[in-house]
Amino acid sequence: MDLEVDLLVVGAGPTGLFAAYYAGFRDLSVALVDSLPEAGGQITAMYPEKMIFDVAGFPAVRGRELVTALVEQAGQWNPAYLLGRQARTLSTVDDKLVVGLADGGAVRAGAVLVTAGIGEFKPRPLPAGAGWLDRGVVHFVPALDVHTGQDVVVVGGGDSAFDWALALHPIAASVTVVHRRATFRAHPPTVRQVRDLGVPVITDAEVLAVRGDGHVAEVELGLKSGDRRVLPAQTVVAALGFTADLGPIESWGLELDHRAIVVDSTMRTARERVYAAGDVAQYPGKVKLIATGFGEAATAVNNIAVALNPEAHLFPGHSSNA
Repeated sequence: MDLEVDLLVVGAGPTGLFAAYYAGFRDLSVALVDSLPEAGGQITAMYPEKMIFDVAGFPAVRGRELVTALVEQAGQWNPAYLLGRQARTLSTVDDKLVVGLADGGAVRAGAVLVTAGIGEFKPRPLPAGAGWLDRGVVHFVPALDVHTGQDVVVVGGGDSAFDWALALHPIAASVTVVHRRATFRAHPPTVRQVRDLGVPVITDAEVLAVRGDGHVAEVELGLKSGDRRVLPAQTVVAALGFTADLGPIESWGLELDHRAIVVDSTMRTARERVYAAGDVAQYPGKVKLIATGFGEAATAVNNIAVALNPEAHLFPGHSSNA
């Protein structure tokens, strides 16, 4: 047994990190396990440099900075981090929950809180970019300054594509957005903002070829009209979305609804002392926001505290009174 704690949080994204803080506030020992090598979940893996606009109290906050603050907040209670280690099995032994890890380790806990976000995700590939990954074709932009002075082509029509265009526009030599349709999944205000900056947005087009000598130098587009067009590009950001699933968590005996875990108003799942919060949790009227996950984390931890100790109060008072 690697560790024994009151609460094991499966997923070290923003919701999981806030849950770790709140568990410490409730005097619970806590560990976080995540298959990713760093805390921060999707933010760290996918958009650490992007600005986030829907966290209460912050008109805008960079993803990396939000994660750093959450880690610092949780750190006052010294949670244990088991990063780069996948949670695979869940069993009950002597009235305790035991989560088996992919590397053969295990964690024994009084309760488990699943904050796995969208689960394990894989970016959708750019067909014409086969063989060019990490040679100019990328799915995410973990460091903006690497692309200073470059010609960048962003492929996609969702929020990520337009967010990357906004982030890269001030430092790149040029940014062009290419989308195979004339309509976008991205929020209209973001699309307008990109257009207002003068960023070319080429619609009804697809990337036919990526060319270069060892590294991307240009892309060839095929337009719906039948015309061809070649753009200079030292970086191609393939922002085409991703596929995701819950992986081994799907075998834990939880009620699922479209790859999300069904919970009640206490964030409890169909399994005793197993709770879920954040994007992975589902209930009627659910709104998937980071801010929502923070509230769900507090709700879950307070109810877990009572489940582990029936004499505990559901509401412990405000942290400002501590």
